[in-house]
Amino acid sequence: MTISTSLDVTSIYAALLGIMFIVFTLRVGAYRAKNRISLGDGGNNELQRRSRAQGNFIESVPIALILLALVELSGASATWLHALGSMLVIGRWSHWLQLSGFLKPLAFRPIGMVLTLMSILVSSILLLLQAV
Repeated sequence: MTISTSLDVTSIYAALLGIMFIVFTLRVGAYRAKNRISLGDGGNNELQRRSRAQGNFIESVPIALILLALVELSGASATWLHALGSMLVIGRWSHWLQLSGFLKPLAFRPIGMVLTLMSILVSSILLLLQAV
């Protein structure tokens, strides 16, 4: 593998995830404003769900993007990078749609988490294999 010095592919997925984060955050903020809940969740189940959807995104996306960037810098093929980035974006979108209440079938949340965790696991394995 040739070592890369750019993050062209990772940048695409970072940008998409950044836009998703803005959408998720605005939904929380709009609900807070509409219901006049400044801090915490005020015992409001809908705000709890929206906040957890946003929070889970914040908790999982940074490590996944760091790993994706390291995989790209290690010289992985564009095919691997797009597969990992797509899994992450689709996973985060699926998880958010389910948790935020847009979709009712319970399959979307676990599928979203599996895709997210698989992108992290596969990235980690690729990096370990590259290091050995």
